Amino acid sequence: MRSLPVPQSLIRFINEGDAFIVAGHKEPDGDCVGSQLALCSFLRRLGKKATACSAGPFKRTEILPYAGSFSAAPGQDGLPGARVIVTDCSDLERTGDLKPFLEGFPLAIIDHHATGKAGEADYLDIHAPSVTFMIAKLIEAFGETPSREEAALLFFGLCTDTGFFRHTGEGEAETFFRAAKLIEAGASPKKTFLAINGNRNLDSRILMGLVLARVSAHYNGKLLASSETYEDTRRFGLEGRDSDALYQLLQSVRDVECIMIVRQESPGRCTVGLRSRDAVDVSRIAEKYGGGGHKNAAGLSVDGVIADVFPMLVAEFKEALEN
Repeated sequence: MRSLPVPQSLIRFINEGDAFIVAGHKEPDGDCVGSQLALCSFLRRLGKKATACSAGPFKRTEILPYAGSFSAAPGQDGLPGARVIVTDCSDLERTGDLKPFLEGFPLAIIDHHATGKAGEADYLDIHAPSVTFMIAKLIEAFGETPSREEAALLFFGLCTDTGFFRHTGEGEAETFFRAAKLIEAGASPKKTFLAINGNRNLDSRILMGLVLARVSAHYNGKLLASSETYEDTRRFGLEGRDSDALYQLLQSVRDVECIMIVRQESPGRCTVGLRSRDAVDVSRIAEKYGGGGHKNAAGLSVDGVIADVFPMLVAEFKEALEN
């Protein structure tokens, strides 16, 4: 399935602006970070002012090195005449504490989750494997090639959202075509793999073992679900988490279709990660509780404790997995 072309309205939006605030969703991942920083770099090469903003927090080990490249809010001196580009989400609510700073400015959205329009020059493509993939196409639409640094950032995001191409299916040769062009421009698959999967501490392996030991099977093994307690979080910290490796291990179990991990982030609030092999659109479950994501990878945050949230969300899979 081919991705969509870059809309001319976005090219005009960029050409007509002099200063840009490039924002992403709160609790960013590699695709969000990579798309924001690569786009800012490219805008500066075009002679524009560009500021990357994020509400954070930067929880994932692999994106911590990039945290210093972001501002928590756009500086007041950069606001007059600025335009806003939001990457990797289509709802200003998902930018968290940034939202009040972004409202009222000319807005463009670049996202591969969205199906509707939110800005005046949106680039929305649900067929794109990552937003960094879309930024690479945007740079090419200007007749340019990503710099070595931009290529590394774009490849980082592409590998994040494709699970280092594990989630790439038939008919998606364009993903590898784009990856090859980024490698040609200077991205290193070896360095990217180590950045995403390496440099883990021992606590991350111990925590993964605890979460694996709590896994329960539902609907004849089609759903595997587990939890991380508040005590776990206080003991091991956010750096102890290695969600991608955990999901990968559970997805290797025979007959599994979906995975759910419920985490007690605070005494009164849980976050939930959902994964699907393809049979269930987990983004619909997430959206029901104010979350979002892709068909095969989504998340949400909800008030409550594991004892209540866990069975409530297990029940959400009943219709899809009992048929």
